[in-house]
Amino acid sequence: MAMENEGDNEQLLSRAYTLPSNNNKRRRKPLNKTKSTPVTAGLCRQGSFSREIGHAAAETYLITRLSFKLLSYLGLGYRWITRLLGLALYAMLLMPGFLQVAFYYFFSPLVRRSVVYGDQPRNRLDLYLPEDINRPKPVVAFVTGGAWIIGYKAWGSLLGKQLSEHDIIVACIDYRNFPQGTIGDMVEDVSQGISFVCNTIADYGGDPNRIYLMGQSAGAHISSCALMKQAIKESRGESVSWTTSQIKAYFGLSGGYNLPNLVDHFNNRGLYRSIFLSIMEGEESLRNYSPEIMVQDQSSKAAIPLLPHIILFHGTSDSSIPSDSSKTFVDTLCGVGAQAELILYDGKTHTDLFLQDPLRGGKDDLFDHIVAYIHANDKEALAKDAMAPPRRRLVPEILLKLARRISPF
Repeated sequence: MAMENEGDNEQLLSRAYTLPSNNNKRRRKPLNKTKSTPVTAGLCRQGSFSREIGHAAAETYLITRLSFKLLSYLGLGYRWITRLLGLALYAMLLMPGFLQVAFYYFFSPLVRRSVVYGDQPRNRLDLYLPEDINRPKPVVAFVTGGAWIIGYKAWGSLLGKQLSEHDIIVACIDYRNFPQGTIGDMVEDVSQGISFVCNTIADYGGDPNRIYLMGQSAGAHISSCALMKQAIKESRGESVSWTTSQIKAYFGLSGGYNLPNLVDHFNNRGLYRSIFLSIMEGEESLRNYSPEIMVQDQSSKAAIPLLPHIILFHGTSDSSIPSDSSKTFVDTLCGVGAQAELILYDGKTHTDLFLQDPLRGGKDDLFDHIVAYIHANDKEALAKDAMAPPRRRLVPEILLKLARRISPF
């Protein structure tokens, strides 16, 4: 199979490419409301609708192009074919919910899509804003997962929608995926996105003193690397564009933090060793991008006190990344003097916490925990949360159960 040829590693790295951007590079700020005539209002609506269609087409083209480029690298191995088929069926079963979230994503005036934060391809982020910004709101900078290969900012739209309904601004940071970039590019992009949020979120109604960093799956790994490397830079007196003290807490969901311990596991799951090592810039770089190993390095000792409170969430039935990955990281963090805690969800899989449970509506333990933590010192927000109606179901239960059974994750 093409991906099992170890000689392909250098070729994979050398063929990383960039895509031209069709996006306006000026950052969009909230606009003040102005009076308009019925004619001008109609023209504005028509122009806005045309822009939305154009944006949707551009986003679809980007994802499709990257997907075919990726397939040219991976070849047509049995495991990848079965997982792609499983992913397609999984998405079809959850489509009733995905369509509702997609409509919100593309047409809600509360979503600011593709705000530019840097000059590299995919240096964009989406902002999800509460309806009423009568005072500065807390902010979650979120990094989506996708096996370092299919990550995309729009994957955070369900989280962004639900958190913004609880008066929390969400910034979903996009980043270059493999083969468009390797792990160093991903960490650099995410760090630059965090810098943008820390330095400009006040322009969108956010409170720069209440910024939380969150990552899911591969996004948890990338964002924790960015956080740790930033703390190391600060401890060495290097120039930085944002500081770890600007992050109130870090939330890691279903992440992997010790790469050498996961190589064989990922290989058995279909993310073959040759591909994974290409993504991570070679076997010699695995330790450099393993937060669990980084915090134990004596040269990083001064960075530990600079880390924010770290909370890791994981399902005990996660087969994509075992929950022991979060457990050992928390144990290591506590062992070196960092503030860290682990919250396990019995019987939950890799996608239960992030997709199936939110699509189910009603009570959601993970979501409730995050909102309660962010609003802990805000009596007004807590009172409003207590009065909020139950979250609406987006997908019938039978489809959720079927999707859980055939999920490739």
